Amino acid sequence: MSDIDGRTVAKDIRAEVAAAAAKLRAEGTVPLLAVVVPTDDEGTAWYVRSIKKAAEKEGIDCRIEQLDAPGKDEIVAKLQELSADDAVHGIICQTPLPKGVALAEVGWYISPYKDVDGANTESAGRLAAGLRTFAPATAEAVLELLKREDLVLEGANAVVVGRSNVVGKPAAMLLLNESATVTVCHSRTKDLAAVCRGADVLVAAVGRAGMIGADFVKPGATVIDVGTNPTEDGGLVGDVDYAAVSEVAGRLTPVPGGVGPVTTALLLRHTVVAAQLSKTHR
Repeated sequence: MSDIDGRTVAKDIRAEVAAAAAKLRAEGTVPLLAVVVPTDDEGTAWYVRSIKKAAEKEGIDCRIEQLDAPGKDEIVAKLQELSADDAVHGIICQTPLPKGVALAEVGWYISPYKDVDGANTESAGRLAAGLRTFAPATAEAVLELLKREDLVLEGANAVVVGRSNVVGKPAAMLLLNESATVTVCHSRTKDLAAVCRGADVLVAAVGRAGMIGADFVKPGATVIDVGTNPTEDGGLVGDVDYAAVSEVAGRLTPVPGGVGPVTTALLLRHTVVAAQLSKTHR
């Protein structure tokens, strides 16, 4: 079994981003990512700081828009304001959102041209139709890791465990667009382990620590672990029982160091692409 090293993939992407950002700056365009933060959750604050640090390291300006106990109207107003601001190229609405506010409701107010994390339902529709759009970065990270491994996805059996709008469903669409044969599983799937054992590519995106054991994995399969479950000692573990599955899988992403770094790198890539496109759609 070999680890799929997300940190190395992220480093390569970020080098490409830095070169593209430098070119944009030389041409008079300063790529700018705006992150709307409607929560005071400390874990979210840490993640947002890490995005800002990564962006600025690669030549992208990052504006943090902290909202104090907002309702839906305040979030929508801020997203509309940023969408109308020509200086802003990428917009992220950070979760968790306040109780009673759904990302799909407020994401609609992010301009599709600036929707670098695929929150707008128009972006989701374009992804489902196989059209150019910004996919949710975590879902795209799954595909990026698979492609960097030179896996043949055409005709492969892919199983996605999890049907969220931000990871499971878009990851399934991206795999389908690569001509994989895709099965999406969820909490009501009968004999989940048996379904998973049929996968050449298994994507775990369910949010339950260690749920995917060795009996879920076909020998030699490639397993992408999207899970980020906090532990009592402040660490992170995935949805996959790493020790058990590593005895069976052919390739496996670690947690941390797998999907996470690539997700951040893709948010930055999307921002510079949005900045490049801004010259043509304004």
